[in-house]
Amino acid sequence: MKVLVVMPFKDKHKALMAQNFPQVEFIYERNPGKELVENVEAIIGNVKPSLLKDAKNLRWLQLNSAGTDGYCEKGILPMQTILTNATGAYGLALSEYMLAVLMAMQKKLYSYHDNQKQSLWKDEGEVTSIFESTILVVGLGDIGSCFAKRVKALGAKVIGIKRRLGEKPDYVDELVSLDKLNEYLPKVDIVATVLPGTKATYQIFDKEKFALMKKGAFFINAGRGSAVVEDDLIEALNSNHLAGAAIDVTHIEPLPQTSALWQTKNLHITPHTAGQYHLAKTLDNIVNIAKGNLQALIDGKELKNIVDFETGYKK
Repeated sequence: MKVLVVMPFKDKHKALMAQNFPQVEFIYERNPGKELVENVEAIIGNVKPSLLKDAKNLRWLQLNSAGTDGYCEKGILPMQTILTNATGAYGLALSEYMLAVLMAMQKKLYSYHDNQKQSLWKDEGEVTSIFESTILVVGLGDIGSCFAKRVKALGAKVIGIKRRLGEKPDYVDELVSLDKLNEYLPKVDIVATVLPGTKATYQIFDKEKFALMKKGAFFINAGRGSAVVEDDLIEALNSNHLAGAAIDVTHIEPLPQTSALWQTKNLHITPHTAGQYHLAKTLDNIVNIAKGNLQALIDGKELKNIVDFETGYKK
């Protein structure tokens, strides 16, 4: 079996795969061409979707992302291909990012940082706390759950929104479905969204949603930029309706220098870097998911994180 790896595996990861799968030929190529893609049976990593249409030998594609944008469209993958994602790999990194930016906004650390650059000794006034706040986590998957656990431990009341309701976990106080979003937005102090990019989530946070949020609330988006109408977020911040927002994702990436987002008051932008492989543990997690799935493929067993092509989520 030939397996193409387009992820930046380190030497320790390559050694692990070679040790566990001596019968497999691993091809490590970050930017493969169409011919190479068409001659392998499995791919580990997010190869360009445009290269996959004629990959007639492809049995399995393991994404290095939890999001499946571009891979579930009809005609992209051969019919026999199993698609799996990296759900479970990013919870630690993303939840710590969300916690960090939330506390920085609440404690006005961004303002104090700006003041320092101007040699300005200035008291910025009252701050807020996670303790006894109410936080709405929109998308209670792996990442949302990791964040919910952390803010719950700090004394917040946590409401989770999930597409498929099940038993309420002990780290949230309430668990509701996405159709309850409008009902709960006026009740919370912080909205943290980690929604994937799907038809159902496209521009879900618009003028109406921001208007429903409390005056002085905070907004965090660590999911997909397509979930937010950016002009409406800009208006909500510039009008002082929202106290602050932090976004790691934008609708167009890289964000153009001409975008009004750059100059928006109390908006804090990171260039889609909260996840990726900046935390070494994330890459280790994805390698372990891929390793387990490759073994399952060889053994004829069910793989982990199989994606539902209709929803774009794991089944």
